[in-house]
Amino acid sequence: MEQEIRLGDIIQTRKPHPCGSDTWTVIRIGADIKIRCQSCDRIVMLDRQVFLKRRKKIIQQGPAPVTES
Repeated sequence: MEQEIRLGDIIQTRKPHPCGSDTWTVIRIGADIKIRCQSCDRIVMLDRQVFLKRRKKIIQQGPAPVTES
């Protein structure tokens, strides 16, 4: 089973960004996933399936979503 994608996740990608960094922060979740490069602050939006294919591992899991009851 796949790990859940959360806002604030720090992930490592299979290929490095042209700036040389391969670590990214997840800043938006939906049908598309928006990520920000940790080194140069460039923002990239990827389709969910493309994101899951390019993600190598989760370095740090973001905070758990708060559910109100």
